[in-house]
Order: sequence, then C-alpha cells, then structure tokens
Amino acid sequence: VQLQASGGGLVQTGGSLRLSCAASGRTFRNYVMGWFRQAPGNEREFVATIKTGGYTYYADSVKGRFTISRENAKNTVTLQMNMLKPEDTAVYYCAASEKLSRAIIGALSFRSRLASEYDYWGQGTLVTVSS
Repeated sequence: VQLQASGGGLVQTGGSLRLSCAASGRTFRNYVMGWFRQAPGNEREFVATIKTGGYTYYADSVKGRFTISRENAKNTVTLQMNMLKPEDTAVYYCAASEKLSRAIIGALSFRSRLASEYDYWGQGTLVTVSS
C-alpha cells in the first residue's frame, strides 16, 4: 500500500484544515487507517484512527475538534480539523494497518495509538497554526 497525504498549510488559530490521504491497492477497506503527527523535537503521536464499519478513536487532545472519515470506494481517508490551536502545529502522517483490522474492538482503542502497529506510512504534510 502506498499512501499520499495532502492538504496541509498555514492557518490562523481557530481556523480549519482538511487533510486527505489517498491509498493505492484494491484491499483498502481491509486496513485500519490512522493519522499521527510529529512536532519539532517531539515524538510521533497518535491523532485518530478509523476502521471500516465506522469505528473511530481520537486522542484526547483533538477530541471534539477533529473528525476522521474514510471513503472506501475512493481509497481515501480524511481528517477534518476545526478550532485549530498553535499546539496542533506538526507534520501529519497517514498510516495503514492490516493487523489492526483483526484486533478486537476492546484492544483496538489501545493498540491503534501505537505507531508500531501500522505497516505503511505516507510522506507527511505540514500543518502550521499561527497564534
């Protein structure tokens, strides 16, 4: 699977951005898709995940502001980011996991937060939120 993220840019505090991730391959619907981000000097951190069937999970820092969605027919996953804050500034990466698709829901909420659970990564798109 190859992933191509886009949609990053510069936005003011309180603004919105919509990130997209296009995936190659015919088995896109089988993958759990996630978004992570990495700010300068920080480790990569979990943002949101979505499984085919509608299950979603968010980091506490973005809950209520960000929405992850997917369109299997178009092999895309999006991250709608509203009420952006300067601390949201980071490079955002989309990722795909085949093994998470077999995880039980109870374990998914924990395992989906771990970058090591994802098999494929996009190149990243920069989001900068000015104060």
